[in-house]
Amino acid sequence: MQGVASGNMADENNNIRKPRYSVSDASKAAAAVESSRRTNLTWAERRKQMRKTAAGQDGWKRETHSLPRVQAREFARSYLKKYPKAAYWSEIESWRVLPGDVIEFTVRRLPSAD
Repeated sequence: MQGVASGNMADENNNIRKPRYSVSDASKAAAAVESSRRTNLTWAERRKQMRKTAAGQDGWKRETHSLPRVQAREFARSYLKKYPKAAYWSEIESWRVLPGDVIEFTVRRLPSAD
Protein backbone atom coordinates (compact mmCIF):
# COMPACT_ATOMS: atom_id res chain seq x y z
CA MET A 1 0.00 0.00 0.00
CA GLN A 2 1.38 3.42 -0.87
CA GLY A 3 1.33 6.48 1.33
CA VAL A 4 -1.52 8.86 1.96
CA ALA A 5 -1.87 11.62 -0.60
CA SER A 6 -3.67 14.85 0.32
CA GLY A 7 -5.86 13.23 2.98
CA ASN A 8 -7.10 10.47 0.67
CA MET A 9 -6.03 6.88 0.92
CA ALA A 10 -4.52 5.04 -2.04
CA ASP A 11 -4.85 1.30 -2.58
CA GLU A 12 -2.29 -1.01 -4.17
CA ASN A 13 -3.33 -0.04 -7.72
CA ASN A 14 -2.80 3.64 -6.89
CA ASN A 15 -6.54 4.31 -7.17
CA ILE A 16 -7.64 7.12 -4.93
CA ARG A 17 -10.45 6.27 -2.54
CA LYS A 18 -12.62 8.58 -0.50
CA PRO A 19 -12.02 8.52 3.22
CA ARG A 20 -14.53 6.45 5.15
CA TYR A 21 -16.02 9.45 6.84
CA SER A 22 -16.05 13.03 5.75
CA VAL A 23 -17.16 16.21 7.44
CA SER A 24 -20.44 16.09 5.55
CA ASP A 25 -21.06 12.60 6.95
CA ALA A 26 -20.51 13.76 10.52
CA SER A 27 -24.14 14.79 10.90
CA LYS A 28 -25.24 11.40 9.51
CA ALA A 29 -22.94 9.63 11.96
CA ALA A 30 -24.27 11.73 14.85
CA ALA A 31 -27.85 10.95 13.81
CA ALA A 32 -27.00 7.23 13.65
CA VAL A 33 -25.47 7.33 17.12
CA GLU A 34 -28.51 9.16 18.51
CA SER A 35 -30.85 6.66 16.85
CA SER A 36 -28.86 3.79 18.32
CA ARG A 37 -28.95 5.42 21.77
CA ARG A 38 -32.72 5.82 21.54
CA THR A 39 -33.10 2.21 20.40
CA ASN A 40 -30.97 0.98 23.29
CA LEU A 41 -32.87 3.15 25.74
CA THR A 42 -36.12 1.80 24.40
CA TRP A 43 -34.74 -1.72 24.73
CA ALA A 44 -33.71 -1.00 28.32
CA GLU A 45 -37.14 0.34 29.11
CA ARG A 46 -38.74 -2.73 27.54
CA ARG A 47 -36.51 -5.02 29.63
CA LYS A 48 -37.40 -3.07 32.76
CA GLN A 49 -41.10 -3.41 31.97
CA MET A 50 -40.66 -7.13 31.28
CA ARG A 51 -39.00 -7.62 34.67
CA LYS A 52 -41.86 -5.81 36.37
CA THR A 53 -44.55 -7.81 34.62
CA ALA A 54 -42.65 -11.09 34.99
CA ALA A 55 -42.38 -10.53 38.73
CA GLY A 56 -46.07 -9.70 38.88
CA GLN A 57 -47.09 -12.74 36.86
CA ASP A 58 -45.60 -15.42 39.07
CA GLY A 59 -48.93 -15.79 40.85
CA TRP A 60 -47.86 -14.65 44.32
CA LYS A 61 -49.24 -11.68 46.20
CA ARG A 62 -46.47 -9.98 48.13
CA GLU A 63 -46.47 -7.33 50.83
CA THR A 64 -43.36 -5.72 52.30
CA HIS A 65 -43.44 -4.10 55.73
CA SER A 66 -40.96 -2.38 58.05
CA LEU A 67 -42.07 -2.55 61.66
CA PRO A 68 -40.51 -2.64 65.12
CA ARG A 69 -39.71 -6.20 66.20
CA VAL A 70 -42.74 -6.71 68.47
CA GLN A 71 -45.22 -5.30 65.93
CA ALA A 72 -43.58 -7.34 63.15
CA ARG A 73 -44.17 -10.55 65.13
CA GLU A 74 -47.79 -9.62 65.79
CA PHE A 75 -48.38 -8.76 62.13
CA ALA A 76 -46.78 -12.00 60.92
CA ARG A 77 -48.86 -14.09 63.33
CA SER A 78 -52.11 -12.39 62.32
CA TYR A 79 -51.21 -12.63 58.60
CA LEU A 80 -50.46 -16.35 58.82
CA LYS A 81 -53.65 -16.88 60.83
CA LYS A 82 -55.73 -14.93 58.29
CA TYR A 83 -54.11 -16.70 55.31
CA PRO A 84 -53.25 -20.23 56.47
CA LYS A 85 -50.51 -22.11 54.69
CA ALA A 86 -52.85 -24.98 53.80
CA ALA A 87 -55.05 -22.75 51.63
CA TYR A 88 -52.73 -19.94 50.52
CA TRP A 89 -49.18 -21.36 50.84
CA SER A 90 -48.44 -18.20 52.78
CA GLU A 91 -44.99 -17.63 54.24
CA ILE A 92 -42.50 -15.01 55.32
CA GLU A 93 -40.48 -14.82 52.10
CA SER A 94 -37.58 -12.74 53.40
CA TRP A 95 -36.65 -10.54 56.33
CA ARG A 96 -33.79 -8.41 57.63
CA VAL A 97 -32.98 -6.35 60.69
CA LEU A 98 -32.65 -2.61 60.16
CA PRO A 99 -31.08 -0.13 62.59
CA GLY A 100 -33.19 0.60 65.65
CA ASP A 101 -34.45 -3.02 65.94
CA VAL A 102 -36.80 -2.55 62.99
CA ILE A 103 -37.60 -5.64 60.95
CA GLU A 104 -38.21 -5.37 57.21
CA PHE A 105 -40.00 -8.42 55.89
CA THR A 106 -41.92 -9.62 52.87
CA VAL A 107 -44.89 -11.95 53.18
CA ARG A 108 -46.31 -13.80 50.23
CA ARG A 109 -49.36 -15.92 49.49
CA LEU A 110 -51.26 -17.34 46.59
CA PRO A 111 -54.43 -15.44 45.68
CA SER A 112 -56.18 -18.60 44.45
CA ALA A 113 -58.30 -19.06 47.56
CA ASP A 114 -59.52 -15.44 47.63
